[in-house]
Amino acid sequence: MLQLAQPAIGETANWFRPSLLGQHDPQLALLPYWLGAGFLQWAPAGWEDLFSRLPFMGMLGLTLAATWYAVYALARHPAAQPVAFAFGGEAKPADYARALADGGLLALLACLGLARLAHEATPALSQLCFASLIFVGLSALPRWRLHSGLAIGLGMLGLTLSGAPIVALWLGVGGSMIRAVAPIDPAQGRMRMLDLGLLALLCLLCVTTAGALDLWRWRVITHEMLDVHILAKLMLWFTWPAWPLALWSLWRWRVQLTQAWHYPHLALPLWFVAVTVGATWLTGLSDQALLLALPGIAALAAFALPTLRRSLGALIDWFTLLFFSFCALAIWVVWVAMQTGFPAKPAANVAKLAPGFLPEFSALAFGLGLLATLAWAWLVKWRIGHHRAALWKSMVLPAAGAVLCWLLLMSLWLPLLNFARSYGPTVQKVQVVTGTAQCLQYAGISQAQGAALLFHAKVRLQAAITPSAECPWLVMDERNLSLLDDRLNALGWTLEATAARLGERSDRLLIYRPSQPFQDSPIPPEPAKN
Repeated sequence: MLQLAQPAIGETANWFRPSLLGQHDPQLALLPYWLGAGFLQWAPAGWEDLFSRLPFMGMLGLTLAATWYAVYALARHPAAQPVAFAFGGEAKPADYARALADGGLLALLACLGLARLAHEATPALSQLCFASLIFVGLSALPRWRLHSGLAIGLGMLGLTLSGAPIVALWLGVGGSMIRAVAPIDPAQGRMRMLDLGLLALLCLLCVTTAGALDLWRWRVITHEMLDVHILAKLMLWFTWPAWPLALWSLWRWRVQLTQAWHYPHLALPLWFVAVTVGATWLTGLSDQALLLALPGIAALAAFALPTLRRSLGALIDWFTLLFFSFCALAIWVVWVAMQTGFPAKPAANVAKLAPGFLPEFSALAFGLGLLATLAWAWLVKWRIGHHRAALWKSMVLPAAGAVLCWLLLMSLWLPLLNFARSYGPTVQKVQVVTGTAQCLQYAGISQAQGAALLFHAKVRLQAAITPSAECPWLVMDERNLSLLDDRLNALGWTLEATAARLGERSDRLLIYRPSQPFQDSPIPPEPAKN
């Protein structure tokens, strides 16, 4: 994003081939970098980091809204509605659908995978957003044709430009077929040939865009059968706690699964989960690919809520109450230990794991953490009280607990996590050696290391050549030492110091200085005396 928004002097940014240190993005994701770079150009000095994240915050909010409306639309289908009572008194279809949509949104918020990746400004979040738009667009057909067409078109185009054109095509084509063969609903209308033609045009637009921008890439990675266990473990924690409810929903609707095309509220989420799990398997078991399955899993989990027994709901409540309360207490204890040194053991553990970290008190972080903890206490009191029954009550504590712990981590522990996981301390070590140098030469560094030097050190990076007064220092990744050591020595570089990343023995930057000091302009010799 920085390279697009602020290209180096004498260079022109190529918005169709975003690159960093001359290396193109292997995912070929264009749209996330366009959005981040566009907001960076509007950012005041010192606010670049926040402004680059604003579009991703908006996409996360759009994901949550799209999931809610998708579950609402699926729950309005007659096949998803409860059986009417003999003498009336059942919930109205719209009220029932709203209750399930609330439950689906809470199930999505509770997923650990969303907390794991939703805060990152990466193509994964934009892919999740646009996959959710495809999901809600297909779910709302044919009731809201115009809005559905806009959502599907924007979703497929955005997902294509976010580095996943094949996934966009599979989701769009498969989802369109599911909606086309679904039985006619008199209340929602029927799919017309014009609707199917529009969906076909949108799929063609996805294919054309990917072909025109050369976005087609097959990154299939073969696996051994042993990797099935790795995929199972990934799904076990990444989709918790929605996956047990999703499985329970499939079990309760198992008879209908034999003719799933008659039940869009089952077939459509299942298709989205199947496509994204398959993409996860074929692309190296990446949790970023599995992120796209969360809206579908949350929708399936929502349809399990009406069938939960009271004892099972109470078990979910007590488990989440104890688990998240313990996690929140542990976060607070470690924070107090960092600030005061008491208790001594947590403080010693922090000093051991993050040597050199100096905690500072932040009134804003403390206030946010305290308000979130008080809100959790009030919510627990409300949940154990006697209130009107609601379908979504069983998901309140899991969702609120996940949000509480993540908020505490991102407020109370944020300085510690930045110190331990970011490249900021590593760049500071480099600056101690290089001083006020405004230009650094590099050789064999990763994109992450290059981005850290550009962002934290605010320096200009230049590919390695012979030493010069303008760029008197060189940095290199230690992992490439065996390949480049002889060449650097031949160019006139000598190792000066090492800057290691905390906790990563294999992630070290080597800092080189010129082997020979620079010569000032030669002074003409004095004339010889007679």
